Amino acid sequence: MKFRVRHLTTYRYTEPVQLSHHAAHLRPREVDGQQISKVAVSIRPEPAVLHDGGRDYFGNPTTFFTIQEPHSTLVIESTFVVETNQQPPLPQIAVPSWDSVRLDAWPGGRGLDESVMDYVFASPQVPMLQEAADFAAPSFPPGRPLTEAVLDLVSRIHKEFAFDPEATSVGTPLMTVFEERRGVCQDFAHVGIACVRAMGLAARYVSGYIRTIAPPGKEKMVGADASHAWLSVYQPGWGWLDVDPTNNMAAGQDHVVVAWGRDYDDVSPVRGVVLGGGDHQVIVAVDVVEAA
Repeated sequence: MKFRVRHLTTYRYTEPVQLSHHAAHLRPREVDGQQISKVAVSIRPEPAVLHDGGRDYFGNPTTFFTIQEPHSTLVIESTFVVETNQQPPLPQIAVPSWDSVRLDAWPGGRGLDESVMDYVFASPQVPMLQEAADFAAPSFPPGRPLTEAVLDLVSRIHKEFAFDPEATSVGTPLMTVFEERRGVCQDFAHVGIACVRAMGLAARYVSGYIRTIAPPGKEKMVGADASHAWLSVYQPGWGWLDVDPTNNMAAGQDHVVVAWGRDYDDVSPVRGVVLGGGDHQVIVAVDVVEAA
């Protein structure tokens, strides 16, 4: 699949901002199964300082910029073309049991890739919760293959948590999401990550987009026309398995990866510090359309 992606973020301030510093995750990653071209990021007003092309701790392309002139509106637009291929087939042969993988996921484990250790422990938006362990337990009986356990967990999150864009905000605690059983893709990704980590496994947060045009005869996917989020679970000997609890599926050609980290805090599209500005409003518009 080939898509054109446009992500437009507009900040409107009630009072002029005198100075602002920002970091943005709007350039997509180069990853297996995803080829990127025609990447462009435009910022208005024009930054006095711009570092475009750097990478953060997790290897995500990151744009750093500073605006030194007074402004009441900030507009950031990212555009690119991406061609996606299907995720490699889910492992069907010699899939390890989740509990055998769990034993390898802790310090001193056997043969673990140390790069995954960032994704085993609690993070700012994904604390270790007993509620997560309790919810995950039915999907992880002893000896169950890891892939099967993860897909069952994803299915249960999809069934038992209602998609409700009015129920949560970026700062809603994960505990509240477990209590209310409502939220959006960001919340469901955090729920899945919390459950997987509670089982002693490694899971990371993936941000990106999902296609906005439904295949013939199918309904439009939840999460279209906005940034999307899902999670990825590490399986030694195979790699990272991307799964989307919002849509109850393994991520594939319809998913476009932008960044990954421990949770949303590591990969938020735009964050920064401003001097002045008063109150502000953020308007986000995303288009993901098929390209010729």
